Amino acid sequence: MKLLKLLFPVCIIFTYTGFLACDAKEIQIHQEPSKTVNIGLLVQNNKSTAARHGAEMAVRKANEEGGFNGIPFKLVDLSMEGPWGTGSKQAVNLIFDENVVAILGSCDGRNAHLVEQVSAKARVIFISAWSGDPTLAQAFVPWYFSCVPNDVQLADALTREICIKEKINKIAVVSDNDFESKLAFNSFLKKSKISGSPDPKQFLYDDTNQDFNVLTDHLIKADINGIIFFGNPASSLMIVKQIQQRKINIPVFGSLSVMGEREFEESEWKTFENAVLITSGQWFNSNGLNFSTEFQKTWGYKPGPVAAYAYDGMNLIIMAIKNAGASREQIQKYLKKVKYYGVTGTIQFDDRGNRIGEVELMRIKNGIPVKVTGN
Repeated sequence: MKLLKLLFPVCIIFTYTGFLACDAKEIQIHQEPSKTVNIGLLVQNNKSTAARHGAEMAVRKANEEGGFNGIPFKLVDLSMEGPWGTGSKQAVNLIFDENVVAILGSCDGRNAHLVEQVSAKARVIFISAWSGDPTLAQAFVPWYFSCVPNDVQLADALTREICIKEKINKIAVVSDNDFESKLAFNSFLKKSKISGSPDPKQFLYDDTNQDFNVLTDHLIKADINGIIFFGNPASSLMIVKQIQQRKINIPVFGSLSVMGEREFEESEWKTFENAVLITSGQWFNSNGLNFSTEFQKTWGYKPGPVAAYAYDGMNLIIMAIKNAGASREQIQKYLKKVKYYGVTGTIQFDDRGNRIGEVELMRIKNGIPVKVTGN
């Protein structure tokens, strides 16, 4: 039933465009040559400026270096905000109206599934730059890649740190109702169970309610010795502040969602003092530090994981085009073998398009992120 719901809007859009009546390769052959190399970007909504800024910065740098054999790259970005199925429609628009050679998506898993279906039918590369939904790779779509570790990989890293290394066996899991948060939340529950740890105590909250006093009361009264957050930055910060104000000293952990579009300010880092968080890696290598400095100079704020992954994803597409050409098939073959050293670390893919490699953690010490070793 879930699969039918997922495919329904895609089928409607493909039928509407006449796509089912013709071959994708034939359409590509008869397209008019472009004066630019168009690359698509799909963002979750019109407020998703960080992903746009990260991708735009990558395109700008590539054009300053000569583009693709003198032909400039062009970023074509669309928002998927709107009724269910908008993600499919926007992906179709990018492929057939804008003639993009690849699509980068900074969106949640539901929209990413729709884009994946379109890219599979049209044989166009789709790189996911935010969703950690592990089921995206289970469709065995050869056109799909993710430059973000999936929720199972993130859960592995957190479980090793919390349950095995720090031996915390009474953990509270706190999450909002966001689709991505709940996916990560459920992945951790499964992994902690496999590790043999007692079932975590679960606390879900409605993000439209900014009064977290009741939730904080429940956390303080619960028999726990650690808390892990799967919510958005603002709510997670507020809950941690309330716990601190009540003089409760308890280890805090956070998944990737705890940091979103921008890097924390100094006071916010200090709120998470001693907390262990999933990191996008940009604080721990020269590429990342240079990117952060340049991004802030260009856009006026420090980038968070959303911007960093969008920047790396766009650079992956650009590098593939420069080395393999603008053919969609050649881009796909190149990405299957790529080893890219980006601001989020080294990126390689397995045969399903998952990013492979260790997931890094950081601990906040004196208001500064420090890499956790020996995880």
